[in-house]
Amino acid sequence: MGRKTLLFLFAALSTAHGQVDSDAVRELTRKAEELARKAQIQVDFDHVKQFSLEAGELAAQVEAKIATLHLGAPMFLAQGRGRDGRNEEAYYERGQRALERRRWDEAVEHFSEVISRGGGRAEGALYWKAYALHKLGRRDEALASLAELRKSHANSRWGDDAKALEVEIRQAAGRPVTPESEGDEELKLIALNGLVQSDAERAVPLIEKLLKGSQSPKLKERALFVLAQSGSPKARAMLADIAKGGSNPDLQVKALHYLGVNSSAENRQLLGEIYAASNDAGVKRAILRSFMASGDRDRLLQAARNEKTPELRVEAIRYLGARGAHDELWQIYQSEQSSEIKEAILRSMHSSGNTERLLHIARSETDPKLRRQAIQSLEGMGHRSGDALVSLYASEADHENRKHILNALAGQDNAKALIEIARKETNPELRRNIVQRLSHMRSKEATDYLMELLNK
Repeated sequence: MGRKTLLFLFAALSTAHGQVDSDAVRELTRKAEELARKAQIQVDFDHVKQFSLEAGELAAQVEAKIATLHLGAPMFLAQGRGRDGRNEEAYYERGQRALERRRWDEAVEHFSEVISRGGGRAEGALYWKAYALHKLGRRDEALASLAELRKSHANSRWGDDAKALEVEIRQAAGRPVTPESEGDEELKLIALNGLVQSDAERAVPLIEKLLKGSQSPKLKERALFVLAQSGSPKARAMLADIAKGGSNPDLQVKALHYLGVNSSAENRQLLGEIYAASNDAGVKRAILRSFMASGDRDRLLQAARNEKTPELRVEAIRYLGARGAHDELWQIYQSEQSSEIKEAILRSMHSSGNTERLLHIARSETDPKLRRQAIQSLEGMGHRSGDALVSLYASEADHENRKHILNALAGQDNAKALIEIARKETNPELRRNIVQRLSHMRSKEATDYLMELLNK
């Protein structure tokens, strides 16, 4: 089973806007889970299914998600599940999806998990936990969550949102929660979409009011999307202000994304200015994704060269590879001193199919670890590297590296190259290794060679 099949299914899942519970999507998920299990790939499918998108931004977002490969695997492969904060983002996103589906109890559970970890998402989790508790009619607990937000994070950027929600909760005291009120947001979404088409200037003040109110994540995100589609100067100024941090962190990340999707020289310039001025790793990571979506290789290259945070440099390098920036990556590799960064460049060379440079590094790199990674990266890159690998095998003295070259050729199902090596190999162990690999191939060349050995 190839990873391309999995990626296709992931892309199909990402198009399932508003229908993640449909029979069709459940069947896609089942197939993807089955394929992932056979390939021994661990995938967080709840994370995969969160990419609900507007039609206008679908292509760019799917491209960005699929492009962020790490040795051929999607960036949303499940990470470690210890209680060390690494999965904080996943719980936060699950909480938001539960809000969208009006599964308030689930939302409370997920946001409580985020809060218990005490990471960078705790402030937003306290706010959304209060929101979900309010929807459940548990107003005292909702107010307590907001009080904890004020106490523990006095200067939080969620402060204005929290004040608006507290006012709504206190005003609603004594009134029962009615199912009829839940349909109001759907009507607002329809009205908002229609208004921006007919009169964008009138829509902008309404959007501003929605964004500053105690609305759901879905409504605020849609309102921001509508704002991003408007060509009015006031709408652009508002979007720029949110992107610079003039709202809560969730909306800021969304605004940065929309600036990248609606790619223009002006938007790319604004993203570059925000990146240079920010010290927030989450904000910078969102901007790098926007650079990727907008095809801004120059600013990705600048980040890959000059960013002080290693993790962000690695992200920029990965996106450069996805954008086919072969020459730029090679320039960084030649001048780079950090082995960690060089390893990231090798991974990007692999994901972008840069066979030529990988072969060069496999031949000339003096660091044994990097040489070995370059050789391993050639696995699965097609027969175009077969002749070069045979040549590399002949000049390779390291026994383990020779095994990795055989692995690469076997991964290509390159029987011809393996037979060529086997005819010259004098080491019994390596020759057995080659024959064993040929015995698993369904090709006429491999079968003929095995018959040749049997007839000797």
